[in-house]
Amino acid sequence: MKTRLLTALLSLLIPALVLAGEYDLTVDRVEIDTGDFVKEGIGYNGKSPGPVMRFKEGENVRINVTNNLDEMTSIHWHGLILPFDQDGVPGISFPGIKPGETFTYEFPIQQAGTYWFHSHSGFQEPDGAYGSIVIEPEGREPFRYNREYVVQLTDKHPHSGDRIMRNLKMMPDYYNREQQTVGEFFSDVSENGLMNTVSDRMAWGGMRMMKADVEDLQGFTGLINGKGPAQNWTGLFEPGERIRLRFINSSAMTYFDIRIPGLDMTVVQADGNNVQPVNVDEFRIGVAETYDVIVRPKDAKAYTIFAESMGRSGYARATLAPEEGMEAAVPQLREPARLTMADMGGMHGMDHGSMAGMDHGNMDMNSSEEMSGMDHSSMEGMDHSNMEGMDHSGMSGMDHGSMAMGKEGPSDPFYAKGSGLVPTAANGGKFLSYADLKAQDPLYEDREPTREVELRLTGNMERYTWSINGVKYEDADPIRLKYGERVRFKFVNETMMTHPMHLHGMWSILDVGAGQWNPIKHTVSVQPGTTVYMETEVDEPGQWAFHCHLSYHAAAGMFRKVIVEGGPESTQAKADATIAEGGDA
Repeated sequence: MKTRLLTALLSLLIPALVLAGEYDLTVDRVEIDTGDFVKEGIGYNGKSPGPVMRFKEGENVRINVTNNLDEMTSIHWHGLILPFDQDGVPGISFPGIKPGETFTYEFPIQQAGTYWFHSHSGFQEPDGAYGSIVIEPEGREPFRYNREYVVQLTDKHPHSGDRIMRNLKMMPDYYNREQQTVGEFFSDVSENGLMNTVSDRMAWGGMRMMKADVEDLQGFTGLINGKGPAQNWTGLFEPGERIRLRFINSSAMTYFDIRIPGLDMTVVQADGNNVQPVNVDEFRIGVAETYDVIVRPKDAKAYTIFAESMGRSGYARATLAPEEGMEAAVPQLREPARLTMADMGGMHGMDHGSMAGMDHGNMDMNSSEEMSGMDHSSMEGMDHSNMEGMDHSGMSGMDHGSMAMGKEGPSDPFYAKGSGLVPTAANGGKFLSYADLKAQDPLYEDREPTREVELRLTGNMERYTWSINGVKYEDADPIRLKYGERVRFKFVNETMMTHPMHLHGMWSILDVGAGQWNPIKHTVSVQPGTTVYMETEVDEPGQWAFHCHLSYHAAAGMFRKVIVEGGPESTQAKADATIAEGGDA
């Protein structure tokens, strides 16, 4: 009788346990050993990266976060759809977590897929405060696999985040180890002639930029699941198994190009959302993005997971193998990427230091005399309607397949024509493009946007200032949206750096010309000299962050607050109370 009663009680309790998961996290000072160097950092539950947090779609979670640091902290649940006051951004979502205090996050799990979490306080995230999230779906996955691994990437640097920022402000090329050499000059003279080479060098000098300005931060050790290349994180498999690899780029600044020599990869998810499967040999993962791929090793041998930085200055490496201790060959880094004038949108001969209020509508962009002495740090109010190479507003609905890239690489509508950053697979095979991503099941009804908001990505590399529409965060008004509208965001990248733009709290529908099948993402990468569109169903009231996810760009000003007004039960009063308590971010 007692046994039957206990069984009955347990049967009643089990559903409740599924619907209400409780988790504990501590924020701690930790030691990080990369195999190249050991440094003090910040982690969760005594480690960096923190634990893999596993949730179930449909459950309500409570996460108790205890701050063991001597400074304020926070946790942002990257890509999760949740109430704004649980989003974890100090000064926007909540005041932050004081030293010695425990803050309890509580929110429903409304999605499935691969995500991650990290601090949104200072430079705690690049200092090690990050971890991964795996959410099991309520129903069956549309693809099969036998086992899975999280593959979480980061760019661990010997210097602390605060020191890196100070050095970049003092000397923006402080960490640039790929500057052009005298040998490269003579090589260019041999290929292009003396006058062409000198003219080219003078043009770049006039812009106060370098072709090697692909990555702000070099000299890092690439980590996979907290292990450097020499430490070789290894995932085991049985030959013939289908393995799901959940790639997460938790880097402060580094884009990685990922390949597994000897294995084809099938991309099945992007930023936690199912996509129509795409078979690729290599893919580029932007900072803060996630991609899930399926691989099927048939032979009982080791395979190298090779993640090479976009600028070819470093790499992360791991192994898939039938047994521990097995290794495969590690590829050599390819030649460093070099920017071209196309990555500056055709703005040949320009100087980036004082263009406030200028109208470029009829400016001859090929005249170096007319362009000399110009500065792009504050481009507020400019008319770009006729600027060659800069305004791609006519791209919506175009057939991207015919947009040939010429000698520099294959067609890809998300890179400027002639860009030096256009990726190509190491073996000449298929490299994933945003244009390949199609939603498995549309999340939203296909409808016309109610309005367009243009966000020009601006900055000055020489002074290391980054901004949106020429205005840094601390000087900017919030972006105000109305609950229920559909907003089309137009990103115009007027800098020579790539920017992964992340909108908190709401999905970003990336326009790849596929209509209702456009992919749903939480982070959209915008390449130099390009215009990219995304649409957002404004369905979450409150206050949200919107920023470049390169840590030092966000800190330097490429950041905005978004206020969503209205809703079934307006949360504006609650938002105002939060800010009154917590102050500005």
